[in-house]
Amino acid sequence: MGSKRQETPVLETVKSKLKTPPLFNVVLLNDDFTPMEFVVEVLQQYFSKTYEQATEIMLKVHTEGVGLCGVYPKDIAATKVEQVVAFARQHQHPLQCVMEEK
Repeated sequence: MGSKRQETPVLETVKSKLKTPPLFNVVLLNDDFTPMEFVVEVLQQYFSKTYEQATEIMLKVHTEGVGLCGVYPKDIAATKVEQVVAFARQHQHPLQCVMEEK
């Protein structure tokens, strides 16, 4: 009688590299109608900025036409944009908030 040798499967460890999700800049765009105080309020409420940080970003929006609010993964950035635009429309302001891939 011959002996049958059973082979047991060998599991190999495969290292997979997780790719970090792309990040997006969330920015406010300048317009001639939204009050500066409203922009500061938006920055504090939706981006957790201090009054001083919010004022600095608001002035950048006012003087340079655009100001960075934060950098987030796609889903969070999209949610922030939607929240800010909805809040601005609710208060009848044309404030624009957009996201740009970093």
